[in-house]
Amino acid sequence: MDTNFVFHYSCAMKNVTITLPEDVARWLRVKAAENDRSISRWIAELLEKMRRQEDQYDVAMQRYLALKPRRIDWPGGRRPTREELHDRPGLR
Repeated sequence: MDTNFVFHYSCAMKNVTITLPEDVARWLRVKAAENDRSISRWIAELLEKMRRQEDQYDVAMQRYLALKPRRIDWPGGRRPTREELHDRPGLR
């Protein structure tokens, strides 16, 4: 006996209609099928992933912008020259 468990969760969904060129629609159907998803589910998952990445970026940017500038105490009280910074003895 083959038993498949299907989990459903309740959330508000909004229908959106998009218009695609035929070749793009064909590609989309293939990609969704390769991922065992409906076109609607596949696009929803892709967009949700993009939204999470954007949210993570925004959080990281806010954290970075909240940092207070620090004074760099250079050794010997002077800044290194460009040559000193980029000197790579192993590459000569």
